[in-house]
Amino acid sequence: MTIRKRNLLKGVLAAAALSMTAGAANAAPEFTLRWGHYLSNSSFLQLEKDFAKKVEAGTNGRVKIDMTFSGGLGKGGELLALVGRGAIDMAAIVPGYYAKQLPFYKAFQIPFVFSNPKQAIAISMRSYKELPSFKQELDKQNVHFLFHQPLGVYYLTGKDPSCDTIAGLKGKKIRSFGGDVPKIHGAVGAVPVSVGVTQVYEALQRGSLDYSFLNAGNILSNRLYEPGKYSCGPVMVIAGHLLVVGNKTWNKLPKDIQGVFTKAAAEIQAKYVAFVDDHENAAKAKIKAAGGVFKPFKEMDKWRAQAPDLLASWVEGMKKRGKGAEAEQVAKSWRAWMAN
Repeated sequence: MTIRKRNLLKGVLAAAALSMTAGAANAAPEFTLRWGHYLSNSSFLQLEKDFAKKVEAGTNGRVKIDMTFSGGLGKGGELLALVGRGAIDMAAIVPGYYAKQLPFYKAFQIPFVFSNPKQAIAISMRSYKELPSFKQELDKQNVHFLFHQPLGVYYLTGKDPSCDTIAGLKGKKIRSFGGDVPKIHGAVGAVPVSVGVTQVYEALQRGSLDYSFLNAGNILSNRLYEPGKYSCGPVMVIAGHLLVVGNKTWNKLPKDIQGVFTKAAAEIQAKYVAFVDDHENAAKAKIKAAGGVFKPFKEMDKWRAQAPDLLASWVEGMKKRGKGAEAEQVAKSWRAWMAN
């Protein structure tokens, strides 16, 4: 073979290889998954967006994940049913929206149980592995667990600086939500008021609310430091939403792709608490720079002592549902784990 022919053959082979590489890169994904999220698209969800990218990269483009925010594929209270029946593939699920379907996971949103986000998520991971009730209730809803979102701690925010003592809260109107949070507010003589997050600013301005009850990220994004200079806390820690994939979708995925999902989920879970802490600290710094003031709440032990034992109340409620033994095991395990 002449040098010219050899060079020509090399050129043909190189072109063919380039064509094949380009074809692979441009090939349609085998699986395009729709992920419904109840939250708006923001930097707070960066790790969840990173999860989607990790899966796409780890599968070499065989999987594409389309995230839809702000309830575009279903409202917060609709997503569990949608993902469970396969109408969508993935979803961010708030246990508090599903007290009947997810009563065990709802316990992660009981006030005054956990001391910090790291503890809450560590107990969530251990509960899924060691306490069968958690996996069983997800199985019953036809979904597969990926990871659990931590939340920033909650602060009282208003114009009155006396939010740092129990006496300062007596008779004050505090933004409240759910079935349990009003109980801890009422325990110190405050008046729980149901106000949506987007209405809190105006409520503080008008005086129909004395204090909001939100984390630093929400205080910043809603500029609550303007009508309410003082933020007292931290007061409360609860865990956030679960990221799940529907079993109908999960069971269609090859084992190697399932492995990519599992690995990426573990990596995101390991980073999430530090990410939330950094996000909240950055928010606090911006609030302070804008004139806001953070004050430590001076009597948290006293407040906890005055509040009802809501974990015990949850156990009693579960007894009425025929799940008393399982709930007692959860409460016993959690108290032991937190003591160590």
